[in-house]
Amino acid sequence: MNVTINLMPFDLAVIDLDNTLYAADSGVFARMDKRMTAYVANELGVDSKTADELRLKYWKEYGTTLRGMMLHHGMEPEGFLHDVHDINAHELLERDDALNEALNRLPGRKVIHTNGIREHAERILETLGVLHHFERIYDIRFNSYIPKPCKETLAMLIEAEGVEPERTLVVDDMADNLAVATELGCRTVWISHETNPQTDEGRWDYHLPSFHQLTEALNIKR
Repeated sequence: MNVTINLMPFDLAVIDLDNTLYAADSGVFARMDKRMTAYVANELGVDSKTADELRLKYWKEYGTTLRGMMLHHGMEPEGFLHDVHDINAHELLERDDALNEALNRLPGRKVIHTNGIREHAERILETLGVLHHFERIYDIRFNSYIPKPCKETLAMLIEAEGVEPERTLVVDDMADNLAVATELGCRTVWISHETNPQTDEGRWDYHLPSFHQLTEALNIKR
């Protein structure tokens, strides 16, 4: 549902990284999933099938596989994070001038909020040619490896930026993450090719298939 809500003005845009700034079918997540499964298998001494089932189970229950591994198996996070994000993203993505222009036209301060790590975010943004648009990257380490969706983490981020939720725009490819933002009073944009299930009513304000269309949808002319 694209509602007739005024998403402007805002002082801060909190933008997700993976599957939001680039297409979900790029292969980036497929590589990360493969590395996660291998890491879990090696860490727990289980076969690939069992490891893949755990990877999915923990992701669904906790928001990230990492969180489940930390809670249930006492895994140290940094080794896992660096390993699974070592995917040579430059082989899968390229400079995106249209994305650069969309970000250039988007007003206000822009930050990244990701369940990945800063180093991965920087590599992706550099490959896309848009790193210079972002003032700060808030990664999974920001709130002790607690992943999105988390109302406390998002509230901490907005407070750290010195703005009010009502003056904040949150852009994400996961409707659950936007539900948290909506609860805080933020304006929200869901980036997804999916249709809007009835159960997602009220979780976001605007739905677009691509971030590239955002400034046009918001009627930003600059």
